[in-house]
Amino acid sequence: MTGPLLRTPLADWHSAHRGRMVDFAGWSMPVQYGSIVEEHHAARRAAALFDVSHMGRLRLDGPGAEALLDRLLTRKVVGMGPGKIRYSLVCNEQGGILDDVLVYHLQEHGGGLYYLLVVNASNREKIVAWIQSQMRPNDDVQLVDQTVSTAMIAVQGPAALRSVEPIVGADVGGLGYYTGLETTICGHAGIASRTGYTGEDGCELIVPATAAVEVWEKILAHGQEAGAAAAGLGARDTLRLEAAMPLYGHELTETIDPIAAGLDFAVNLPGRDFLGRDAIMAAKDRPDRPVRVGLVLHGRRAAREHYPVLCDSKVVGEVTSGTFSPTLEKPIAMAYVPPQCAPEGTELAVDIRGTIEPALVVKLPFYRRPS
Repeated sequence: MTGPLLRTPLADWHSAHRGRMVDFAGWSMPVQYGSIVEEHHAARRAAALFDVSHMGRLRLDGPGAEALLDRLLTRKVVGMGPGKIRYSLVCNEQGGILDDVLVYHLQEHGGGLYYLLVVNASNREKIVAWIQSQMRPNDDVQLVDQTVSTAMIAVQGPAALRSVEPIVGADVGGLGYYTGLETTICGHAGIASRTGYTGEDGCELIVPATAAVEVWEKILAHGQEAGAAAAGLGARDTLRLEAAMPLYGHELTETIDPIAAGLDFAVNLPGRDFLGRDAIMAAKDRPDRPVRVGLVLHGRRAAREHYPVLCDSKVVGEVTSGTFSPTLEKPIAMAYVPPQCAPEGTELAVDIRGTIEPALVVKLPFYRRPS
């Protein structure tokens, strides 16, 4: 992207509170405020606030919205009840992943129903164009991009829900996982959902852009005693990697299909016809397709994106994401390797700048929060 960086409604707050701002998908975003490790631990042990306003928020209204989404998404949308949220994928006709998304089915206070797609910041314009290109002449659908007019805040961790409950006009703790609703947040009309991208319990709030700073500061104030803290993109990445959640541009691309990515649960094949379905069906039957695996390295050095993965001294794949896990205190990574190299317990290696480091294939996710 050329031109000035886009700024979220919280950008000035981040800069004023020692946020180190970086270019992320054309947005000026905080990568950290102090220590990434401390921000990571805040999410695992207390609560962390993440500005995720850069994520695209696309509203779809009209009688044809359900059918349109059902033929664009890998998850079934027809019959999805109000308040339900599903993780899904948008694929091209070759089965490659255009984006991974959350689809919300929500009810307005007045009773009307609509859908909301939350998409990756880097893919927002692409997905808007894709939806528009797939609309049929008789579709009765209105698509509105609400990204700039709203803000989105993720509150994650054991103390997340009690940090937001005082300002939300609904029982957030009573929401089931992957459900959401329209409610008031600090007296403003908004959306609360029991969702997140860290492996922890928590919620995500969508509010008017003008209310973002007020909401953010009140959550921090209510969570202060529990140890709530603002967190940046650095901690968000280490948290999602420990939870083995794929990141678009790393584990997910237009050349990777959902089956190779290990996202079978996000594909509903029986009785449906959606874009990419035939190619995904064919991918299921390919015995040689690479698969996503988790690796724990034996040493202390982290494996980074594109580092070669070796089996019996031969390069068989490459790392898609890697870090030193603050929770597990060991290097972890995800990679794509041939199926014969993928069974749990397989001994592989990673070439870290010329040094061959042993690695073990482990079951994903690396981290599960205590029940």
